[in-house]
Amino acid sequence: MEIINASYLISKPDVAQCPAADRPEFAFIGRSNVGKSSLINMLTGNQRLAKTSAAPGKTQMINHFVVKSRNSANAKSVAEWYLVDLPGYGYAKVSQKNRKSWGKMIDDYLRKRDNLLTTFVLIDSRHEPQAIDLEFVNQMGEWQLPFAIVFTKADKMKPGGLQRNVEAFAAALRENWEALPAFFISSSTDKSGKTEILDYVQGILKSVSK
Repeated sequence: MEIINASYLISKPDVAQCPAADRPEFAFIGRSNVGKSSLINMLTGNQRLAKTSAAPGKTQMINHFVVKSRNSANAKSVAEWYLVDLPGYGYAKVSQKNRKSWGKMIDDYLRKRDNLLTTFVLIDSRHEPQAIDLEFVNQMGEWQLPFAIVFTKADKMKPGGLQRNVEAFAAALRENWEALPAFFISSSTDKSGKTEILDYVQGILKSVSK
């Protein structure tokens, strides 16, 4: 897949206020400070698209972007879809009340957004499996929502440590899952994983256009 352009559309605090569900949609979510905005900017080739910050909790609404892409195998095949940047779950320097409202916002969006085809759940590859990530992934499974896992910040790990953390996360999932979801290893710094993730999106777009 080749991204032709990507632009910001709107930010809303409630799924009912989101744009009409008239295009395929892909969402990105992860623990606060997982590198979500950097990954989105890397995938779209626009370093100013999603706002990045060293402080957790920067994203506080459901942020919609419009993406136009071209099928790498068929230059005449152009698609337009929504990319959604969701608030991070877990620690952020906000009040307990705000965290609860974020949680409801995310739950409602994931379960009620009819055109949401896949959610990319981002996991920081530098850490051993975290309970909050496993709980979120298992919740997605209980809700029977389609998702894929992206291990971020791979450039900050030595190959051996990276592999151990990825395998440990997979092993933790196998305690509850018969088959594992698709997963990708990425770095917004060296752009690893970009082709694989975009090809995955392209495959889903192709399957729903038939």
